[in-house]
Amino acid sequence: MRVLEEKRVTQIGDRTPVDVDFRLISATCRNLKKEIAASRFRDDFFYRINVITINIPPLRERKEDIALLVNHFLNKYSHETTKKVDHVTPDAMRLLSNYDWPGNVRELQNAIERAVVLSRSRTLELEDFSFLRSSSSASLLPKRLSLEEMEKEYIILTLKEQNWNITHAARTLDINRVTLHKKINRFNLKKG
Repeated sequence: MRVLEEKRVTQIGDRTPVDVDFRLISATCRNLKKEIAASRFRDDFFYRINVITINIPPLRERKEDIALLVNHFLNKYSHETTKKVDHVTPDAMRLLSNYDWPGNVRELQNAIERAVVLSRSRTLELEDFSFLRSSSSASLLPKRLSLEEMEKEYIILTLKEQNWNITHAARTLDINRVTLHKKINRFNLKKG
């Protein structure tokens, strides 16, 4: 901690401190404030290193990044292994996008590398990721919606299919127009 504070180092066996110029970058997946409260991390050290904090959410909270990362790792490992694997089927991409990735980007990277190494064609298919399905089938299930959320989604779908024609949508839903208007207001639905 003295080095962080003073930016000087005294080598073992020497008495003259040497100035050092460095920037410390640290990373953790733990909540350091909770760790401090539980006496598992020194607060004085935390306050010395906590100059700029960049919070990066886990991959499961940034699903939109998965396709970009898959393509990046696919290119990387195709090149490294000299295998011409250059495509992922939509079903395989859906599996990768719905997976929770408890190991974050490293787990995704390893999954793509494994699939490329074991692949027998230019295209990665659902079967190439069977190891993911067997290890965490619960995370591959779609998010469970409440009855109210399902009702809202179904009304939205029906309204879009009927081009927001309330009469036709109400007939399709087998409810009257007044009831449909009340549901549209309750769910705060807007055309567009």
